[in-house]
Amino acid sequence: MARAWKFGDDLDTDQILPGRYAPFMTGQDKFHAYAFHDARPEFATTVKPGDVLVGGDNFGCGSSREYAVAALKVHGIGGVVAKSFARIFFRNCINLGIPVLESADAADLVADGDDVTLDLVAGRLRTPCGAATLRPLPRFAQEILSAGGVVSYLRAHGDFPALD
Repeated sequence: MARAWKFGDDLDTDQILPGRYAPFMTGQDKFHAYAFHDARPEFATTVKPGDVLVGGDNFGCGSSREYAVAALKVHGIGGVVAKSFARIFFRNCINLGIPVLESADAADLVADGDDVTLDLVAGRLRTPCGAATLRPLPRFAQEILSAGGVVSYLRAHGDFPALD
């Protein structure tokens, strides 16, 4: 089981990681400690690997800050489920290996703090109030997620040089 962190519509990347805490300001080893610093101050100290973010429409809007998604990755977020996503946020999640799935009904079935199970194979988010249906990802996105992100995917397919 994972904890659901529920958010509303139009959650922007500055709420996920305020710009003043960008890695180039705070350091690569600390920036994630400021995830949701203003919107949910308890998040960075209480989130657990595998927890799931659930939201409404236009999740991840705003700037194209990849480091907002990187902070979620460092925390081990198990996935993000929302009614709709800002396209750049969606792609940044896929690129960094975070499952990101659309669902018309998840936000209505989840309360903040609920125990949930994200079942990618079945395409469901199981909640105390029932199971939400998840829109399947395109095959290429599934392959990138299975590889752990776009860099790992490209390395595995011989299309990306090692950075050693």
